[in-house]
Amino acid sequence: MRDNVDRVLDQWKAERPDIDAAPMGVVGRISRAARLLGLELRDHFATHGLQPWEFDILATLRRSGSPYRLTAGDLVESSMVTSGAITNRIDRLAARGLVTRETDPANRRSVLITLTGEGLRLVDAVVAAHVDFERNLLAPLAPEQRDQLAGLLRTLLAGLGDTPAQAGRRP
Repeated sequence: MRDNVDRVLDQWKAERPDIDAAPMGVVGRISRAARLLGLELRDHFATHGLQPWEFDILATLRRSGSPYRLTAGDLVESSMVTSGAITNRIDRLAARGLVTRETDPANRRSVLITLTGEGLRLVDAVVAAHVDFERNLLAPLAPEQRDQLAGLLRTLLAGLGDTPAQAGRRP
């Protein structure tokens, strides 16, 4: 079985046989898979009235545990977007009644973001369907292949510096 990246590698082999383009095969496949998965997820979340970034924030708050509250800074760390972008996103979720924002009484410079009852109901309704949808996206892989791929990607991400926050932090 061949994919589109094989065609690209064949072209490089024909044009520059002096270069081992194998790394392009790995990075290219990861990039293409991320794009294709992202498109599928976007369409899936749309069926639930959500954007992927909305689900990401709601799910981050939900998995943080009761009272489903994090600082805006914690959300920035977990989402890999700028503080300005997270502020905009929180504003939009608050306007929909899915989160509230309040100044942290323990630290007036910090803002606390909390899931509302409606936000909690929505994320709980979507998360099970989301996991099933992702399972279906990975159906071409046998369970042991999924585990192997997850392990390899974990090693790559850790090598790129994508490691958990310090102990005691909660994103």
